[in-house]
Amino acid sequence: MTRDEKKVIIDGLTEKFKENPFFYITDASGFSVAQVNAFRRTCFEKGVEYKVYKNTLISKALENLDADFSELADNALKGFSGIIFSKETSNLPANVLLDFRKKIGKKATKPAFKGASIDSDIFIGEENLEMLSKLKSKEELLGDLIGLLQSPAMNLISALQSGQNNISGVLKTLADREEK
Repeated sequence: MTRDEKKVIIDGLTEKFKENPFFYITDASGFSVAQVNAFRRTCFEKGVEYKVYKNTLISKALENLDADFSELADNALKGFSGIIFSKETSNLPANVLLDFRKKIGKKATKPAFKGASIDSDIFIGEENLEMLSKLKSKEELLGDLIGLLQSPAMNLISALQSGQNNISGVLKTLADREEK
């Protein structure tokens, strides 16, 4: 690979990192071509993109970004590295990894999770994968917040509507007493 070809790949990868605020670095070493293709197909079906790059190219692309990714580069870029890109949802790549492992078998650990960047926050190590899969998306958090804000108003409206029949009944009874 020539220097110009490497520069084109690094520039393209830098743009991918800028476009995708969520990316996970994985290790699928030991997979057959069929297994890698099955994993790529699963990623495509779920709406994320999976690509394999050389560690040096990933490292140079991360250096081109504004944030500091040195911790990720130092700890996660060893051996065989593939990147899962997600534009919309931070937990989708983690769920794709876990679902694919379940499909393979009970004790599957491949593709291995090396590290992730969630809006420039760094997570390294397999122990973080389960936690990342449970993260709520921005839309889910906004929905929860709106639900919490609406709850007191809904309770008040409900109380007023249920009491409406009681109040009119009490007023009618009082009016009937005065007439007698």
